[in-house]
Amino acid sequence: MAGTIQTLIFTPLTTKSLFFRYRNPSSPPTYSISLSRRRSLISRPIRACDVPDQKEGNGKRAKADQVSKSSDGLLWARPLLSFASTNFLPLALLGGVALGLGCPSIGCLADKYSLSKFSTFGIFIVSGLTLRSADIGAAKEAWPVGLLGLISILLFTPYFSKIILHLQLQPQEFVTGLALFCCMPTTLSSGVALTQLAGGNSALALAMTVISNLLGILIIPFSISKFIASGVGVSVPTKQLLKSLVLTLLVPLILGKVVRESFRGLADFVDQNRKLFSQISAVLLSLVPWMQVSRSRPLLLMVKPEVFLVAIGAGAVLHFILLAFNIMVIKSFSTLSGGGQSVFAKEENSIAFVLVASQKTLPVMVAVVEKLGGAFGESGLLVLPCVAAHLNQIILDTFLVNFWAQNDNSSKKLKAS
Repeated sequence: MAGTIQTLIFTPLTTKSLFFRYRNPSSPPTYSISLSRRRSLISRPIRACDVPDQKEGNGKRAKADQVSKSSDGLLWARPLLSFASTNFLPLALLGGVALGLGCPSIGCLADKYSLSKFSTFGIFIVSGLTLRSADIGAAKEAWPVGLLGLISILLFTPYFSKIILHLQLQPQEFVTGLALFCCMPTTLSSGVALTQLAGGNSALALAMTVISNLLGILIIPFSISKFIASGVGVSVPTKQLLKSLVLTLLVPLILGKVVRESFRGLADFVDQNRKLFSQISAVLLSLVPWMQVSRSRPLLLMVKPEVFLVAIGAGAVLHFILLAFNIMVIKSFSTLSGGGQSVFAKEENSIAFVLVASQKTLPVMVAVVEKLGGAFGESGLLVLPCVAAHLNQIILDTFLVNFWAQNDNSSKKLKAS
């Protein structure tokens, strides 16, 4: 039987085939079943192992059911993963603080070997790699708004540190840390990201971010000496701090930018994976408060919870004050420069100005505290309220962006109707 298969062929009834006919003549035509042999084009013997197809099908269906059940079991984790991906930076910072409080020995060991210096260097290497020159050039038309933003970030808002220093909190490092926070340039990424979400001029936001951080490295030592050191009664080695910040922040930023421009394929890879690089930067940033909190854990445990809550509230109030101040500034310049026709009156420019000029960066703050070497107190106590203030400004500005978006949608519906 090898090489042949038997097939059942349904053929209409003919006179040459055997058939069974109903006696009723009105019945429909009948068909006969004839058994014939056909030569197979592919010779394949039928074996016993080929028979249990039904069992194989049942096994495949069982495996498919198991896979579907396992995938259904992971459905509950998808919202959590999405939330973690969207809020990676705040979660990384909170995780660093929690790890420092819960397991300080590893953080103290990392601090002993100066891991914070490498993490800060890495943060600004990543910033240089992700810096796109074309985006900065796109902000040329709104340069007056950008100039005003730089003046607000580097010259106006540091004056609010004088107000912060009048707070009476123990430990004093909480107050001094928030005052130092006022002297910092704008955030490295969140201001630009929120400007994009709000429909603002993201190119202008990026230009203000980059230039303020570059100039801030040169201006911060003088701002600290003028606004904080005199109030605290501490002298700051301005030249040494300036040199240290240039080596720690400016050099890696320029190095990352040079590497980006030197390899075209690398620039494309970075642009296609910007979220990955922002997460790497967030992890590097979270290492610093982890080490500082680990080192300062005994002092932190002595702080009353209500005092820390007051410090968090003070950071939130500070951000509200900066928002109100910058809104007032942009409205005033819009009125003085010609009203609705002014570059200051354009909504996309004003959104970028308010968001970027009202935020303060944590990485530069951390680097400054490291270089001060305890001149203003224990570094962990200085940084902790600033971590809370950094998270506060992102959360509050997210609500502000959503509020603007809802108002914009309402106005569009009114115009359409």
